Amino acid sequence: MADASFDIVSKVERQEVDNALNQAAKEISQRYDFKGVGASIAWSGEKVEIRANSEERALAVLDVFQTKLVKRGISLKVLDSGEPQISGKEYKLFSSIEEGISQENAKKLAKIIRDEGPKGVKAQVQGEELRVSAKSRDALQEVIQLIKGQDLDFAVQFVNYR
Repeated sequence: MADASFDIVSKVERQEVDNALNQAAKEISQRYDFKGVGASIAWSGEKVEIRANSEERALAVLDVFQTKLVKRGISLKVLDSGEPQISGKEYKLFSSIEEGISQENAKKLAKIIRDEGPKGVKAQVQGEELRVSAKSRDALQEVIQLIKGQDLDFAVQFVNYR
């Protein structure tokens, strides 16, 4: 019998992020506390650009965006936000969406699986994902629970379970 396997990935559905951004932009345009402060949120290339006339307002816009992401089921671990910087008369804040598991993080996950996981489970790095395989599906379920229990600084999903 062939080994059972699954992949550990860190992917974000771009459409969901776009929907969250549009919802946040709509809320910002309609909310009373954002009137007259020049607050806006929009895509700027691959990054999300937040503008406002004060540092506090820029951070408030970021908070609205984060709330919309969470409501759409997107982990905040994929959002990499900088600090608001002054640019002329307004503050700008750039946030990027991080995808893929870095080689360093993939090695860290493989070490956790090797050290704490059940015997006979193999983990191998394949680009920006980690393939986990074992003889029994029960061992794979244990690995999934082990990874979910870890406090990782990046979001993970489990795909291609077979």
